[in-house]
Amino acid sequence: MQPPKPHKGHGAISNPQGRFESRRVQHTDDGWSHDPEQEMPPPQTTISAEHARSLITRNNSPDILFEQSINPYRGCGHACIYCYARPAHSYINLSPGLDFETKLFYKDNAAEILQQELSRPNYICKSITLGANTDPYQPIERSLKVTRSILEVLKSFSHPVSIVTKGHLVERDIDILSDMARDNLASVLVSVTTLDADLKRKLEPRAPGPVARLHAIRSLRDAGVPVGSLVAPIIPAINDQEIELILEAVADAGARTAGYVMLRLPYEVKDLFREWLAAHYPLRAAHVMSLINDLRGGRDNDPNFGSRMRGKGPFAELVRRRFELACKRLNLNTSRYPLLNTQLFRAPSLERKQLDLGF
Repeated sequence: MQPPKPHKGHGAISNPQGRFESRRVQHTDDGWSHDPEQEMPPPQTTISAEHARSLITRNNSPDILFEQSINPYRGCGHACIYCYARPAHSYINLSPGLDFETKLFYKDNAAEILQQELSRPNYICKSITLGANTDPYQPIERSLKVTRSILEVLKSFSHPVSIVTKGHLVERDIDILSDMARDNLASVLVSVTTLDADLKRKLEPRAPGPVARLHAIRSLRDAGVPVGSLVAPIIPAINDQEIELILEAVADAGARTAGYVMLRLPYEVKDLFREWLAAHYPLRAAHVMSLINDLRGGRDNDPNFGSRMRGKGPFAELVRRRFELACKRLNLNTSRYPLLNTQLFRAPSLERKQLDLGF
């Protein structure tokens, strides 16, 4: 049996079963199914509503800078092969492979649930991050506007929000973000993985191109929204040679801060990534994985706090030093944005109830 070929517009090559599948299927090729030289039909995307019972997720990880996050979507149409959120599809009896990119779910009652959670008397205001898992500005956000509805609620409560995205659609919501930024209630990180359009098409097939992301940084800066960038993920022998070029581009576009994350390959992602390497970079695949294994103590992935984001060893140290020197030369991270303001938070729904009672 020949190895599967890439699908145009998709990062995953195949659709392997997840760890928690309640059904197991064994595929065999009897030679009658299709011509191996003929391209398989593209996977069809389905979009389903998901009625949320809660919205805010709490985090206590020591190497993540936020304590609260919201994920408007499950699955992501950007189809980035390296996405560490892919294994989450296993929990709903779907594949972390092509299913993650094509079976998408949105929280149709997100704004209503968020308003209820923020109105609770015991709620303590801490900044909320959008984009911690899947991208809040993936393609279906254009029509569904779940992320925008969340921002509208957060603005009405004067609640701080930080956004991490690859999506230039964030520019659509500059009207909300710029108003919030005036009170130090909003900031954005735009992730730029590569400046090479061909590599972007292989690595992040349906995410906006580098030019669009740089334009988003520039637009946010011009609107007064604090904006930084993430070089994420850094993949040895795939995009690490671009570190300085990416930092120069985002600094020129107006980013004031920059960070990076080394490639992570948790659970099913490691096999999906190996398959992707074999399809797109067969002559380089063994070298790439050798460097990744060196970063991760001889394994494909290191889940430990403190090292999972940056890796260990000579290559990790080289990347750290290169990144620091480039940021210093470009005046990135020299002046950090102030922490987002939590002092203005108010619950307008509660205020209205008090007025109705004659207070």
